[in-house]
Amino acid sequence: MPTPPLTPRQSVHDPARRSAHEEVGLPPSSFPGLDRGWSRVVLAADADGLTRRWHLLDNGPQLEAAGVPVRGTVLAVHGNPTWSYLWRRVLEQAPPGWRVVAVDQLGMGWSERPGRPRTLAQRVDDLAGLTDALGLRGPVVALAHDWGGPVALGWALAHPDLVAGVVLTNTAVHQPVEHAAPSVIRLARAPVLLAQVCRTTPAFVRATTALSRPSLPRGVRDAFAAPYAGAHRRDAVADFVRDIPFEDDHPSRAALDRIADGVRRLDVPALLVWGPRDPVFSQRYLEDLLGRLPHADVHLCPSASHLVLEDSPEAVGVVWDWVQQHAPGGSTAPEGQDDPAPAVGSPPRVATVPVAVDVSRPEETAVVELGGAQPRRVSFAELDGRVEALARGLAARGVRPGDRVAVLVPPGIDLTTVVYAVWRLGAVVVIADAGLGLGRLGAALRGAGPRHVIGITPALALAATTRVPGRRIRVDRSGSTLADLAAEGLRHDAPLPEGLDEDADGAVLFTSGATGPPKGVVYTRRGLGAQVALLRDTFGFGPGERFVAAFAPFALYGPALGLTSAVPDMDVTAPHTLTADALAQAVEAVEATMVFAAPAALRNVVATAGSLTAHQREVLAGPRLVLSAGAPVPTSLLHEVRAVLPGAQTQTPYGMTEALPVATHDPTASGEGPGAEQPGAGVCVGHPVPGVEVGIAALDPLGVPADDLQAGPGVVGEIVVRGPHVKDRYDRRWGAQRRSARPVGWHRTGDVGRLDDQGRLWVEGRLAHVVPTADGPVTPYPVEDRVRGLDGIADVAVVGVGPVGTQLVVLVLVPTRRAGALARATGAPRGARALAGPELAARARAAAAVPVAAVLVRDWLPVDVRHASKVDRTALAHWAEAVLHGARPRRRGGAPRTRSR
Repeated sequence: MPTPPLTPRQSVHDPARRSAHEEVGLPPSSFPGLDRGWSRVVLAADADGLTRRWHLLDNGPQLEAAGVPVRGTVLAVHGNPTWSYLWRRVLEQAPPGWRVVAVDQLGMGWSERPGRPRTLAQRVDDLAGLTDALGLRGPVVALAHDWGGPVALGWALAHPDLVAGVVLTNTAVHQPVEHAAPSVIRLARAPVLLAQVCRTTPAFVRATTALSRPSLPRGVRDAFAAPYAGAHRRDAVADFVRDIPFEDDHPSRAALDRIADGVRRLDVPALLVWGPRDPVFSQRYLEDLLGRLPHADVHLCPSASHLVLEDSPEAVGVVWDWVQQHAPGGSTAPEGQDDPAPAVGSPPRVATVPVAVDVSRPEETAVVELGGAQPRRVSFAELDGRVEALARGLAARGVRPGDRVAVLVPPGIDLTTVVYAVWRLGAVVVIADAGLGLGRLGAALRGAGPRHVIGITPALALAATTRVPGRRIRVDRSGSTLADLAAEGLRHDAPLPEGLDEDADGAVLFTSGATGPPKGVVYTRRGLGAQVALLRDTFGFGPGERFVAAFAPFALYGPALGLTSAVPDMDVTAPHTLTADALAQAVEAVEATMVFAAPAALRNVVATAGSLTAHQREVLAGPRLVLSAGAPVPTSLLHEVRAVLPGAQTQTPYGMTEALPVATHDPTASGEGPGAEQPGAGVCVGHPVPGVEVGIAALDPLGVPADDLQAGPGVVGEIVVRGPHVKDRYDRRWGAQRRSARPVGWHRTGDVGRLDDQGRLWVEGRLAHVVPTADGPVTPYPVEDRVRGLDGIADVAVVGVGPVGTQLVVLVLVPTRRAGALARATGAPRGARALAGPELAARARAAAAVPVAAVLVRDWLPVDVRHASKVDRTALAHWAEAVLHGARPRRRGGAPRTRSR
């Protein structure tokens, strides 16, 4: 549609515009977080050579007054309808020697109202006039948001001698005509609404800050709106919206296209900090920028929206860490210290297994899928043929090496076929567990930016609902659509790539999100192969072995190892749905020698074992090995498992999505009964597997781990690992990756523990759950171990309440059913039931062996949605704090419950 013309009311002769021309200067009042000492007014020539008055936030004069030499400058450019206030935290957190110049664009904030609209090209030239007047010298990092992005990038392209890097936050440089503009902008730009929404009323101004979740404080919202208090001060807000070049014939189209094309040649470091919940600059704009800046680092702030630096507390720190690392002479370490420790030596190398179907025994059964009307089976030869044909079909549909392919297919033959076909093409498998829940699953996949999505019909509907990008390829549960696609590939005889790069990305796998939003973990093809090889060598997987894959992450590795796999009749998104009957059927279907299941699955197998027939019990005596991972596995549970599978050794591999296995252990190997492990020592996860190194980053009194690593016994700290199968990086989480890779080449697990004098690793909890008391850090598992042994206690969790450094330890107990019923029979008032009785509280405090502020009682503990095993201590701490502040006890819902026994 044509660009709306200026109305007489909006013309340069408008008296309101002429009076607004004079209203320029410093912010009239103090706003939250704003240092008035940063404000200054600078005279500079605009694009037309006219002298204009600019308002800036600039810490340069303060640095000069203090005699601090300038190491570099960040030039920060806001969008519409914000102002330099957007960058106050960037100024506040500026490292020593770094100057920040945050401009109010002409017509915006507290800068001069020029009296006429500005085009994109004029705004770029306006900014150049200002930086000339300031005498800005390099290195300069351009930092921009919203429609400040094209302005800042246009300036950067014109000043290559000054620019050392660019940081872009929720912006765009290209609006293709064939794609609809963001609905928020379309609505505001409609000719009948433009003046009303953007100028006459503050609707557009106020709507921008209303996008943030959680809501911004009232004072902050008012500060953002303050420069636009009257209609005559909002002319540029409407002009900015009008200047967005959605049409081919728009006056600013050529300028935007020049900038968009020029960005492809911008060879300086780049960082994209993105709020994926933004209804304006959606995932499409992030992917477009990555196509133009393929070398860019990315940091997604999962819960953030349009104003990403407002929504995400970590974002500003990420920006400064990145700037200091990438600017010439930069360093993120405090003055006088080095950057995070470099890698020490090289990680030991192990053999790798190709991520391809092993056809050394072509006629043997590869996968058996149970749960349907009839079991489905496929041999290794058949599976390999299906993979080859499907890979050609996917190639015919446009899947190329390096493309990301989200796979939303239930475990079984079809999932195995799709994943190996994607690997055969050299593409990247993106997998997130459906157990994450609709919202988090959609956010995870959307953030990964897949180019293709392969899934069953309900999953594709979910992808559409949650705005996951990518071309859709449907798979039905019967497998017929896969067969059709394979036939298509055979007809077209599409060529398949050879000599694939083993250091290229192979998979993006998502963490459970038990302690925060799920993170994408990137594995290279070599890393995947190393992981498969470690599993093979550690547990003796070899020809003739057959296993039941009741643990979703490893249901896919059987074909690469030449192992026959059975997928049991269960909901893999809910591990506790595996019954003893279903396990017996799966074991019998393939005469399984091994079982791999999550702790919650084993717990339900034990609970339902009473229904087993004599024949089924005989079948379950066959497996030689039971593996369980995903959460700590109580020794008592493993003894119960061995009663159901009496011929099996039990192993509890320790690891995480980023590295598995790290260590392994058989707590029942000694043959002693439950409780034979050291009480109050935490969870023993055994010796590191061959090829894996473990170090400990000792905790300081506040529970903060050190940078350097120790390997001696008894040191409690964060567990840090290195090996050939450790993740390559976190996907699009630059800040998280940098924090986790210290020293370089190692992975900080987020778990705390210690090594004993036998070289065994003990886990004592999550770093996020350590309680930093006035007497030092308290790790949760040892305390829980000591209390859990009390009569009448089914489960226990330790949480901390209060400020860091002086937190108090709170015990949350789950009584056994009999003990709970007895307590309720005492007739205690309803509001007091969260507090343990005096006798129970005294026994718990005595057993804890650390100072305990309070002992609370619940009927169940909330756990993670993926494994249904990890206690959600964050939710529990919020609940406990509310109880101790006098709130009525409530059960925070949403998470599955642990089983009280």
